[in-house]
Amino acid sequence: SSFTSDPFVLGARELRGVVSNGMLASPSELALSDNHDGILEIDDSAAQPGASFAKLYGLDDLVIDCENKMFTHRPDCFGVLGVARELAGIFGKQFESPTWYRLDAETPTTVSNLELVSKNDIPTKVPRFMLQVIENITATDSSVQVQSWLNRSGSRPINNIVDATNFYMQLTAQPTHAFDYDKVKALCGGAVTIFPRMAVRGEKLELLNGKTVTLTEDDIVIATDKQAIALAGVMGGAATEVDQTTKNIVIECANFDMYTIRRTSMRHGIFSDAVTRFNKGQSPLQNPVVLSKIVADICSQTGAIAGKRFDSAPEESQFTWEPVAVTTTFINERLGSSLSAEIIQSLLVNVEFDVEIQDETVIVTPPFWRRDIEIPEDIVEEVGRLLGYDKLDIHLPRRSTAAVSKNENVEFKSRLRTILSRVGANEVVTYSFVSGKLLESAGQNKTEAYQLSNALSPELQYYRLTLTPSLLTKIYPNIRAGYDSFAIFELGKSHIKGQGVNDEGLPLENALLSFVFSANDSKVAKDAGAAYFNARAYLQYTAEQLGITLDFAPIETEPTYEITKPYDWQRSALVTDRATGNYIGIIGEFKAVVRKALKLPVHTAGFEVMLQPLLESSQTLYTYSPLSRFPGITQDISFKTDKSQTYGQLAETLDKAVTDLSAEQGFRTNLSPVDIYHKDKSPQKHMTFRLALTHPERTLTTTEVNAFIDTVVQAVESKVDVKRI
Repeated sequence: SSFTSDPFVLGARELRGVVSNGMLASPSELALSDNHDGILEIDDSAAQPGASFAKLYGLDDLVIDCENKMFTHRPDCFGVLGVARELAGIFGKQFESPTWYRLDAETPTTVSNLELVSKNDIPTKVPRFMLQVIENITATDSSVQVQSWLNRSGSRPINNIVDATNFYMQLTAQPTHAFDYDKVKALCGGAVTIFPRMAVRGEKLELLNGKTVTLTEDDIVIATDKQAIALAGVMGGAATEVDQTTKNIVIECANFDMYTIRRTSMRHGIFSDAVTRFNKGQSPLQNPVVLSKIVADICSQTGAIAGKRFDSAPEESQFTWEPVAVTTTFINERLGSSLSAEIIQSLLVNVEFDVEIQDETVIVTPPFWRRDIEIPEDIVEEVGRLLGYDKLDIHLPRRSTAAVSKNENVEFKSRLRTILSRVGANEVVTYSFVSGKLLESAGQNKTEAYQLSNALSPELQYYRLTLTPSLLTKIYPNIRAGYDSFAIFELGKSHIKGQGVNDEGLPLENALLSFVFSANDSKVAKDAGAAYFNARAYLQYTAEQLGITLDFAPIETEPTYEITKPYDWQRSALVTDRATGNYIGIIGEFKAVVRKALKLPVHTAGFEVMLQPLLESSQTLYTYSPLSRFPGITQDISFKTDKSQTYGQLAETLDKAVTDLSAEQGFRTNLSPVDIYHKDKSPQKHMTFRLALTHPERTLTTTEVNAFIDTVVQAVESKVDVKRI
């Protein structure tokens, strides 16, 4: 009652059999907070009888509810200041942040002597960690005005200390947290110590929402020297909650790795306001600014005094970026506009960029809260958005109709596809990302693979080291589907940590061709021979079509390259270009452990070669020789040799002898392997080749052919320890 005479005691009364609170309302009913325990008592001196309640507490304004998903790359727009600044820029108005929201803002004077010890041993996970003690605070309800602001922005008012942290989070998009200093002290083994660390697997923590979580070593926690007291970037712990009995507090303001916070949130099913902001990548430069303002406000409103302050990264140069220089021509060409440097400067200054004009170049320094401005294209996007895309001329950009030169890499890949498809191989396209299990199954070292921070699936965590493991995963499903014999190939890229990075700091790329031939063991004829020769036939045919002669060298000792690890080095060969001697790749059959892990048939072989050496050695001109009108003669040549004799050496020597003699006598020849026969436990083996001969001008006689072959055999036997049989 507001009448001193005949006072009326306010209370609940029964009216027509129903308990009624009359026309009085609780804060919840007035949209000020969620408190419904009693009526609202107005103690504001500005409140006069007959005054508008809505106007007194700003309830007659408009609340704009933004869909923040569009701001994923703009953490500043998760605060009222950021959205207001953006709207001002869009409407061509110059925005000025509050004077306290500046890098040179005043820091509260330290008076309290309460002790505080901290450190930061995980700067990659916590780039900046700041604390400040406040002594002798009074924890009570916030003013009705502050409760109203928080309630309308989606935050539940708690008390003046917690409300201060939430208020400035809603304003600046920088989450902070308040710890009860004395409760923290009780959980320390000695001096009051608060610091960030990685959690211990199995460690438990009760949170402010009453939920107890079991932590993993991938979670960041804020801890004392004895236990965790908060789940960093997600939610505070119940044991150090600020309540009505709190007298001293510690304010924490930090910057956390956004990917770690995102995974922690998903792992524990906690989606707080802090998570929403931290997983967007806040600027570490605003930590001291926001911390100073919160401390100053609490001290002035409660009569408290500021205490010790800790900053893990006081040297801020590591967080600053270089200005971005861009010409007006660069911007106008991409926007289809004709903006002057002065107009561009005005648009950017409106949203508090620092812009300097040098002739037709604008040098742009983004404000400390903008972490997304790195390259000239970022400036183009900013200018276009602030100008308004609806104001740009709607016409197609001019382009020359002159023919462009063909990309040799694209053309070469197309050529390879045509060659391999011509002989029945099928191209497949697999994911560039693979699981750690697949890398281990292929015998490769997953620590050499780049791991994704935000993988779509556990099966897609690593960038592949080579293409072969991906192809091998397609063999078993096709065998089960009833394909008894098939060949598949893939053209793609891989990355290996050990190969380093390029000038831009990006991983070096390896362009590769991988091929696998496989046949169902139950369908393979007993005399079919080794799968190695099937793969080799495909590779040699491909090389011939490219005008390249390959050499296949046996492997002396097991290599340690990632490209060779899936292969059985004793049943494989290194491939080189005969003309240049350049290493190209590997061909062979796969290790037994790889076959077992991936359920491969024994009759499986493949090769993986690098595209660049192939491209450099390939011949683009095709030669044509008319077919001879005269009949040819085909004869087989068999050699007996020691079992240690390699096929490659004998084939190379024979091919050279045939090539040299046919050039001398004008013959046309074609040499191909027939078989290799080695009886068990025999010290010798037989190798057979088939030689086809023709002459462009006459029919060859038996005498000529025999003389030719005898000469070739003599040349071979003089260089290799073999005998013709």
